[in-house]
Amino acid sequence: MFYTALIDSFLDSLWLERGASPHTLAAYRRDLKCWLTHLDDAALLLAPPPEALEQLLAERRAAGYSPRSDARLLSSLRRFYRWAMLESLIENDPISHVETAPVRAGLPKTLDEADVESLLAAPDTEEPLGLRDRAMLEVLYACGLRVTELIELRVDSLNLRQGVVRVLGKGNKERLVPLGEEASDWLERYMRQGRNLLMADITRPPLFPGRHDGFMTRQTFWYRIKKHAVQAGIHKPLSPHTLRHAFATHLLDHGAHLRVVQELLGHRDLSTTQIYTHVAQRRLEQLHQQHHPRG
Repeated sequence: MFYTALIDSFLDSLWLERGASPHTLAAYRRDLKCWLTHLDDAALLLAPPPEALEQLLAERRAAGYSPRSDARLLSSLRRFYRWAMLESLIENDPISHVETAPVRAGLPKTLDEADVESLLAAPDTEEPLGLRDRAMLEVLYACGLRVTELIELRVDSLNLRQGVVRVLGKGNKERLVPLGEEASDWLERYMRQGRNLLMADITRPPLFPGRHDGFMTRQTFWYRIKKHAVQAGIHKPLSPHTLRHAFATHLLDHGAHLRVVQELLGHRDLSTTQIYTHVAQRRLEQLHQQHHPRG
């Protein structure tokens, strides 16, 4: 019980000091639970055997876990033990001898502009649910939001007169993102003809309601995206962030400055945004090979 409370205290500190999202906290909890299971004795949490972590990583590699998954596990444990040192629970980091293997950043999965247009056009906008989905997809692509940011939008986050939406991102950091004409038009239509038909009480805050007038879940939205992708004839691999990746890539393709894309995405560090320059560069190389006479 003591060690469960210890992990809870660590997660509380992440939430209070860094504004970590519920999904981030759940990932840390899973990693620490994996570590405790491997140790097979909770009392070893603050004093694990020197070889324990290397043994766990070897077992995970044999089981087929990816280097990225192992890197995340190691990052979670490092942060936990740094916190334990700050709390004077231990004097030294017991896993400092384990080196982090370099992980090559994978290129995000994205869609070309024609695929995006097909996906946006897939919902049946003659129905309230389809009109809601069309407005959500338009906002997601126009603003490059994270899925959690999208489904947690409130009616008072929206300013259609100024054409902006106020987004609460990671670490409870707010940013204003322009909507663009197309997304604004669909939002206006949805607010007039769709939202009131989907809610028993339109005074409730969710901009895009799910069941019982509450906020939509990530799982529901992901199901809706996959449904519309099938309707649009899109068979490429998708992720919940596909339109966010497309937003960033297409901005860079059309000449946007990397710093601007960073601000719009809500990235703290420019290096996080730089992955999209690799996507844009790869697409330029493909276009050169296809269309240049000596490509």
